[in-house]
Amino acid sequence: MSVLAVDPTAPWFIKAAAESLLVLHIGGGGLGMASGATALVAKKGGRLHSLAGKVFFAAMLTMAGIGATVTPFLTTFFNESPNVIAGIMTLYLLVTSWATIRRRDGRIGRLEIAGLATAITICAAGLSFILMAANSPTGTIGTTPPQAFYVFLLVGAISATCDLKIIIKGRISGPSRIARHLWRMCVALTIGSGSFFLGQQQLLPAFVRGTAWQFAPVFVPLAAMAFWLIRVQIPALRLWIRAILPRPATTPLP
Repeated sequence: MSVLAVDPTAPWFIKAAAESLLVLHIGGGGLGMASGATALVAKKGGRLHSLAGKVFFAAMLTMAGIGATVTPFLTTFFNESPNVIAGIMTLYLLVTSWATIRRRDGRIGRLEIAGLATAITICAAGLSFILMAANSPTGTIGTTPPQAFYVFLLVGAISATCDLKIIIKGRISGPSRIARHLWRMCVALTIGSGSFFLGQQQLLPAFVRGTAWQFAPVFVPLAAMAFWLIRVQIPALRLWIRAILPRPATTPLP
């Protein structure tokens, strides 16, 4: 198991800080999964949904921020280096999703431009990890095969495409704004739940490992995302269908 590289002779407050970071990282992840699940099932736009969303944002921000900044100090940094990009990707999804829903006027600013650069960087990192793993003697980075890093490539490419689209358009509003907030929060929740249920499965009870109960918390947010994306886009789809369908001819009154 990876540990923070704290010198045994370090002062007590350094050791206490390392332990505190670990507790905050684990606690943030646990609270993020619980509040994220609550936000998914709560009435959208309601008080519970809003409160759960705020808790989720703060908890996941803590979890991902610590994961991205502490990883370089681990004793097995090379094997854990993809966690830096995973943390950055989660932070990127959280911040851009939060900004989208907070800006009710749909404005586009410097944050979206910085987000585009971040998404492109995530793509490049994913490609680098794929090549590094494929060319390593073990065929992996640590215990992670190259196939796992396609997540960085896929999420980064989709995010960059979406960011570029709204930057060119200059604003985002209506169902597209809700959809942007929705899918980014759901993917961030999937990353958090996957990090625990798949990345730390040794902590799970033996009867859970390898069963549907282990994988359900990872894929349920994606299923919920698909449901709500379709639900959000239905009004826009109806308008589009009405626009392209020929209108019935009207008979003039005599």
